[in-house]
Amino acid sequence: MRHLSAEAKGSSFWDRVRQSIGPARVEGFIDVVSRLTGAVARAMFVVLLICTPSLLLPGVTQDTTQMVVLIGLFAGLVTLIEYGSTYPCLIEFRNAPPFNRVRFLSLFVTVFLLSIIFRGLYEPTTLTRFVQAVGHLVGYVIDFPYSPVRLIMLLVPDQTNVEHMNLMRSAVGLSYLVSLLTLAVFLIVLRVLGWPNRTQAFNFWTNLPTFDPTMGVDVVTRLNRDARFNIALGFFLPFLTPAVARSASGLFNASMMDSPQTLVWMISIWAFLPASLFMRGIAMNRIADMIDEKRMRGARAVAAGLLPA
Repeated sequence: MRHLSAEAKGSSFWDRVRQSIGPARVEGFIDVVSRLTGAVARAMFVVLLICTPSLLLPGVTQDTTQMVVLIGLFAGLVTLIEYGSTYPCLIEFRNAPPFNRVRFLSLFVTVFLLSIIFRGLYEPTTLTRFVQAVGHLVGYVIDFPYSPVRLIMLLVPDQTNVEHMNLMRSAVGLSYLVSLLTLAVFLIVLRVLGWPNRTQAFNFWTNLPTFDPTMGVDVVTRLNRDARFNIALGFFLPFLTPAVARSASGLFNASMMDSPQTLVWMISIWAFLPASLFMRGIAMNRIADMIDEKRMRGARAVAAGLLPA
C-alpha cells in the first residue's frame, strides 16, 4: 500500500475537484431564469425587512422615511446583484439553502416582533399586548444575574419608568428567544436534512466567495480554525456588547424610548449577530468534515488502485 503524506493528499484533492465538492453541474437557460427570478424576490424581501419598522411604528418623520427607503433600495440592489450574478462577492452560502433563508427569517421575525412591541407604546391592541406579554414572560425567565438580558437591562437609565423598563425587557427577551430558536432550527436542518446536500456540488466560489482554499495552510485546518473563532465570538458577543455599550457614554439614555426604530434595530442586531456567527462556525466545521471525508475516500481509492496516484 502506498503511503500518502497529508500535503500530497491535499494537493491531489484540490487538483481533482478544483473548488467544488461533488459532481459538477452545467447551468442552463432555465437555471439562469430561476436564479434571476430568485434574486428579484430576495431583493424585494430585503427591502421589506428594512422598511418594516417604518411601516409598523407610528410617528415616523418624512426625512426618516426617505432615508429608510434609500437604505432599503441600496440593500435590495446589493442583494439583486449578489444573487443575480454567476459568482457573488460578499454573500456566503448562496447556493447552499436553507442557510441564508434561516438567517433572514430569524432577522425578519425579530424585527417584526420588536416593531409590534414598541407599537404598543402608541397604539395598544390585542396583538401588541399579547406579544408584549410573551416577551415579558421570556425576559423574566432568562433575566438572571450575568445573563445577556440582565446585562442589557443594566444599560437602561435609572430614571426610566416601569412601563418602559418592562417594554425593554420584553423586547430583549423575545429577541434572544428568537436567536436561540434559530440555532435550534439550523441544528435540526443539519441533522434531519443533512445540510449541505452531499449529492450536489458545493462550490467554494459561490458559497464562500471571501475564502480562498488555495492559500495558506491546509484548507481543513483553516476551516476548523475559522469555525472555532466564529463559535467563540458568537458565544461571547452577547456579553461583550453591553460592556462596550456601557463604556460609550450617552448611548443609552431616557430619550432612547422616543426613538423606537433605533431600539428595534439595536436589539435585533444584538440578538441576531451572535446566532449568525454560531451558524457560520457550525457550517464551516461541517464543510471541513465533508472535505476530510472526500480526502479519505480518495486515499482509499488510490490505495486500492481505483484512481491514479
